[in-house]
Amino acid sequence: MIEDVVFNEAGLVPAIAQDAETGRVLMVAWMNEEALTETVNSGRAVYFSRSRQRLWRKGEQSGHVQHVKDIRLDCDGDVLLLSVEQ
Repeated sequence: MIEDVVFNEAGLVPAIAQDAETGRVLMVAWMNEEALTETVNSGRAVYFSRSRQRLWRKGEQSGHVQHVKDIRLDCDGDVLLLSVEQ
């Protein structure tokens, strides 16, 4: 799946986190290839912070860890939809 993702010129792709149970959109963030790989491998959402220029492991500070249940790619390959439990 990672090989099918189309990253933008900055090496990022938008990622929409959606509550797995309710379908409610929780947030929109960015992922680079490293964040996506860690997310796939760990089952926990990891994003890329554009302001800090580093990985952001969701829940590190807030306690709102996102456990990823499913990852889908849109038809163009340039947007991710994460189904999560938070």
